[in-house]
Amino acid sequence: MEFSIATLLAQFVDDKLVAGKNLEKKLGCEDEESTHKLQITLDALEKINVLVKERGKYRRIYEDKVVEAKLRCSSKGFCFAIQEEESADDIYVRESHLSNAWNGDRVFVKIIKEGSRRRSPEGEVKLILERSNPSLLATVIENETKYKAVPLDDRLLFELDLKEKEEDLKAALEHLVHVSVLRYPLGQLPPLGQITKVLGSDAEEAADVDIVSCKHDLPLEFPEKAIKATSTLPGARIPAAEIKNRHDLRDKLTFTIESEFNLANSSWIENAFTLEQTSLGEWQLGVHIADVAHYIEQDTILDRIARKRGVAVNLRKQVLPLFPEKVSKLCSLIPGRSRLTISVMLTIDSQGNTSEYQIIPTVISVDHQLTYQETQELISDEKKPGKKLASLLPALKDLFFTISPLVKAQRLQRGGLEVTTPENHSLFKDEGRVGAILGVASLPVHSMLTELTILAGKAVAEHLQALELPGIYCTQAEPDVEELEDLIKLGSNLGLDIDLNVEEKVSSHDYQRLTEQFDTSSAVMVLNYLLQSTFKPVKYLTKPGKHFGLAYEEGYTHCISPGQRYIDLIIQRILKAVFEHGRDRRHSRTKEGIDLTSSSCHGQINWKVLPPTVQEQIEIDIKTTLPFLNDREKQAEDAERDLAGLKKAEQMKKRTGKIFEGLITGVQSYGFFVEIEDLLVEGLVHVSSLKDDWYEYRSRNSCLVGRKNRTAYRLGDRVEVEVKSVDYYRQQIDLVTVGGGSEAQNADWEEE
Repeated sequence: MEFSIATLLAQFVDDKLVAGKNLEKKLGCEDEESTHKLQITLDALEKINVLVKERGKYRRIYEDKVVEAKLRCSSKGFCFAIQEEESADDIYVRESHLSNAWNGDRVFVKIIKEGSRRRSPEGEVKLILERSNPSLLATVIENETKYKAVPLDDRLLFELDLKEKEEDLKAALEHLVHVSVLRYPLGQLPPLGQITKVLGSDAEEAADVDIVSCKHDLPLEFPEKAIKATSTLPGARIPAAEIKNRHDLRDKLTFTIESEFNLANSSWIENAFTLEQTSLGEWQLGVHIADVAHYIEQDTILDRIARKRGVAVNLRKQVLPLFPEKVSKLCSLIPGRSRLTISVMLTIDSQGNTSEYQIIPTVISVDHQLTYQETQELISDEKKPGKKLASLLPALKDLFFTISPLVKAQRLQRGGLEVTTPENHSLFKDEGRVGAILGVASLPVHSMLTELTILAGKAVAEHLQALELPGIYCTQAEPDVEELEDLIKLGSNLGLDIDLNVEEKVSSHDYQRLTEQFDTSSAVMVLNYLLQSTFKPVKYLTKPGKHFGLAYEEGYTHCISPGQRYIDLIIQRILKAVFEHGRDRRHSRTKEGIDLTSSSCHGQINWKVLPPTVQEQIEIDIKTTLPFLNDREKQAEDAERDLAGLKKAEQMKKRTGKIFEGLITGVQSYGFFVEIEDLLVEGLVHVSSLKDDWYEYRSRNSCLVGRKNRTAYRLGDRVEVEVKSVDYYRQQIDLVTVGGGSEAQNADWEEE
């Protein structure tokens, strides 16, 4: 059974009845066995009063004091159920009330004791909706006469019996393995697993990509049925009838700009650009997006697999894509080939405002493919263009020296952020998961292009709102004030004149001022790196909301990467529904309709643009899919961060015993954290390693102070540290000081 109970229940929205056949289609039950399993699940949910059957169809039942949540457990055995809403209370769940649920599982929790001012409400797990650990990393041990797998994650407090031949288990003894869970705990029966891969004698011997993909259950390969399904895709040649239904832009000068990283590690080229000046002296910028929705029909095998993956995952030298390679070859915008696209045609005035736009189905042909580095060299006159590129150079200079600075000025005025970073290996040309524009100091063309691609997401979101269509909106809440306090203190201790009053709430303008001040510091990379860690995660909602990093009050979405982000594919399908089914007039007897593809129609529509059945189905699809896709975004972000941590740990393991200069970026009672600036690697100096004195913690001044020698270690102090030891798997780096710190001031001795 490939679907979970959570996926099944997500199909029920707004108290509507759902037919079993509809569920079979949505959940991909294509054979008799999967259909039979679905029926067993429906019968079981009916018996425990989660579903009710009426006239052969099913409806969801909601029970008082039963909430959906995700378990977050500790290594000591206690758990909290975390609800989706940020303002909702976390629910304490005792180990005896877990009902065999594990850390990370999505569950129904019944509240059995209400919370008070000082105590969280208590609950018990009523139903496990989705397991978060279909596989796990473990070490094989021999226990009496049995071989068992002990999970590396110390929040999983159990051992699995192993289903393997004894000789195979002997070879895997004391090794790190990837274990697939065959059976979760059932009554008195312990969990049962099977080794799918022996990774090495320990974590350090295993490949980091294997560790991350196994830990986060990321599929490295596509199933055979997906590869087989690509053989039914249409050929690369576009039928004349299809071209006739689109705007033919193949005569326009068209170019792509890709990072060297993307060209080497991802087969997707999803965006192309055109630029022309209008008769009124404005600019028309075309952002052309590969029309993936034309080739991938909804609820087909390829679509279901892409939906399950959610988003492409960037594992540095390996990208885990949404689709098999044949799909990208069919859709990618490569030079000299006619390609189907959805184009956002933006008219930009002399102030950098988008005065109007059109969103239209098109066919294009790319003339030039450039890298960011090549583009940078061309516009900076570091490299002379050949004959082929000579015609493109004026457009590039207009794009990056005229239009992008104008658009940037508009962003700065509203408070949008740009954060300097050493490198940017994002798969996406918009702001991606960070929520702010990343400026690579050595490659400004990168952030300049991002300024422009964001305009496409803003235009599409506004258009969906104006036409009163269902949509998915990209939002980001403002950071918590507490997250910023130590960073402000760090900046002040580094000599920055930070005048920021953030008692209750921070605005994007506050953050903008911080980034401007950080840019004047010699520790700019460290400060911006720490600033990013205070950002709230990007979240997708069905209603327009605020986006903190871009300083949009409402109405922004992601739309430019339908081949690598499933949410963008949903947005593309909504736009195509307008092209195919949109009603451009209130009554059929009205002679002239309005242009539904243009912003000129905004404010003129007082009827439903889409047929009710089409609109309702889109709304249901979004509601049923969105929670899952938000989870997949979080999973991908965690995996990418995990890999980066392993890379840093590996880097520092080789440097054990070496001495570095670093910056104290955090102080606690148990020690202080040091950021090694050149490497952007953080380690801990534990207070027990400070042998020269007895150190006391002063929280008010964020420092540790020696009783006798009056040495202080405070935020912003520079210290010399030696790499003492590295725990590779846990990514913990222990340091010891060999010099630095500062002299304690009288204020450091004040009573707390």
